[in-house]
Formats: sequence, C-alpha cells, structure tokens
Amino acid sequence: MIKSLALVGCLSAVLSAFPLYAQSQSAPMVTLHKSLVSVGAKAGFNSSMFFSDELSVDNKRVENIQNNYKVGYFATLFCRFNLKKHHFIQPELSYNVSKGSISIPYTLANSEIIPESALIKTTISSFDLPILYGYKFIDVSPYGMAFFVGPKVAYIWDKQTKNEYSGFYQQDIHETFRRWNYSAVVGLAVNVSNIFFDFRYEVGLHNMTKSVTYNHSLTESSYNEGKIQIERRRNILSFSVGLIF
Repeated sequence: MIKSLALVGCLSAVLSAFPLYAQSQSAPMVTLHKSLVSVGAKAGFNSSMFFSDELSVDNKRVENIQNNYKVGYFATLFCRFNLKKHHFIQPELSYNVSKGSISIPYTLANSEIIPESALIKTTISSFDLPILYGYKFIDVSPYGMAFFVGPKVAYIWDKQTKNEYSGFYQQDIHETFRRWNYSAVVGLAVNVSNIFFDFRYEVGLHNMTKSVTYNHSLTESSYNEGKIQIERRRNILSFSVGLIF
C-alpha cells in the first residue's frame, strides 16, 4: 500500500512538472539583463588611403595620381551607454597610426613638373574621438550583431607625423596638416559573449593639408618660384578585436 501511494505521488509530480518544462522549451530566447553602462577595449589594424582630389605644382595639375593603401595599427578604449530597445551610444578614445602613399608616374603630361617618377609617403599619428550611435539587430545571449554610425574628430600629433616627398624638382618639401580633422564612420560589430569583432570604414570630410612649403634656395632657379598645392582626405578601412564588460 505504501509503495502504491509513493508511486502515485511520483507520477503526480512528474505530470505536474511536464507542463512547466514544455512551456520553457516553447518560450523564445531572451536577452540577459545588461547594465546601463559597459566599458571595453580593442586593438587592431587599419588600411589607409590618402585620397588626393588635386595635386599641382606651379599651377600645373599632376596627372595619373595613384593612391596606395598601407597597413597601420590602433588601440582604443570606449564606453557604451545602453539605451532601450537595442539602441546605444558609444564614445571612444583611440591612438591611431595610419600610413599611405601617393605614386606619380613619369609621363609626357608630367614631364614638365617632375624629373622622374615621384612618391609621397605619409605616416600620421593621431588621437581620435568618435561618438557612435548603434543599433543591435541581433541581441540573443551569447551572440550579438550591431550596426553603428557617427562622426569622428582626430587630433594629429605633429611630432609623430611625417611626410617624405621624392622625385620632385623642389627640395626639402614639407607638408603641414591641419591639427584637427573630421570624418564620418560607419561599421558593423559582431560579438560572442564578451569578445567582439569590429569592422568599420571612415571617410574624411575635408582637405587635411594646411600648406606645403619647400627650400627655395636649394631648388633650381627655374623651379623655385611656383607653389605646391595638394588636397587630400584620409579614408580608412579597419578591423579590430576587443572585450566588452
């Protein structure tokens, strides 16, 4: 008798638990509770192109300019303010080293401007501050995917920035960049738990060159009177890996 009552009790417990189990299996996955503020860090590589809109020497336009990508690197700290319904605002602070070059072939059209094929090599060190708006269109723990866009301001560190001009008639050429530069950023981030991968593209919004000077006394008399003018923007494609908490 006792065994029968125990068996009935066990069956009743199993049957009463089954609806709860079935309900839990049919319920959709939900995101875990997130704090209002998250912090993180990331590091990665960038590929920069200093896109030249115009390059002229003594009011003569240089033809067939080739903008070349080179690989640089960066490190970033950021803070994410998590808003309602998958939205967030993310200010960042990063140290960025970007590299690129401009090739100018020696052609008949350029023969009066340069004596041989010319090259401009650039390395820029800057402190960057983007402020991004993001939307997490996948937010199911432990996975996530977000789109983001926003403006960025960059402060160029002159002492760690350099340009090398070669192949020009003008000697000791020095290019000065604007101290502050502005750009637009768009990208995509994918995360698995606290680890995320960040892909983004940055478009420069204005000419970053302030002026170009050279040593007139070291330059041949027939080439030491004209001005060198260049207009270019820094476009960057970057990839990074980071942690967010």
